[in-house]
Amino acid sequence: MGETTAFQLDDRLARDSHPVSRLDLCELRLANDSRWPWLILVPMVADAVEIHDLREGDQLALARETAKVAQLLKKITGCTKINSGALGNVVRQLHVHVVARNEGDPGWPGPIWGHGKAEPYDEADRQKLIGAIRESL
Repeated sequence: MGETTAFQLDDRLARDSHPVSRLDLCELRLANDSRWPWLILVPMVADAVEIHDLREGDQLALARETAKVAQLLKKITGCTKINSGALGNVVRQLHVHVVARNEGDPGWPGPIWGHGKAEPYDEADRQKLIGAIRESL
């Protein structure tokens, strides 16, 4: 897998999300916005900005981990649709968003980015969701 010795999580990702688990390649985090169940996979590879910056094996591992996280998020939430993407326009460090969406949620059917203001989780709800994710992993 990727080299993790020099990996350092971007400050903004650390500030705006909570740790959930470490996968083989990625650190899995929960975005601190309760409007959508929203997970973030961050490959633990120093200086990775784009998916093509990863070695081929790590690209495949990222695809597998993204699919696994998407499947478990859909199962846990019963959502209508999973949105996933790696944008990186604000935070350059490579990370993949996996978001559970439902018809009628804030911003549906548009993208979540730039829609309103984040609504942080309360401690109990955050811990409950993180526990369900960890159990499903």
